[in-house]
Amino acid sequence: MGRGDKRTAKGKRAIGSHGNTRPAGKKVVKAAASAKAKKTAKKG
Repeated sequence: MGRGDKRTAKGKRAIGSHGNTRPAGKKVVKAAASAKAKKTAKKG
């Protein structure tokens, strides 16, 4: 299990694919950033 294994994050990085172990997008980070922006907008 290493670079040649499709099931590990290291293997997916080597192959350049995405899946459960290596998600493609960072949707959670965007949602958290927009929620923080809404909170600061309310204060001002």
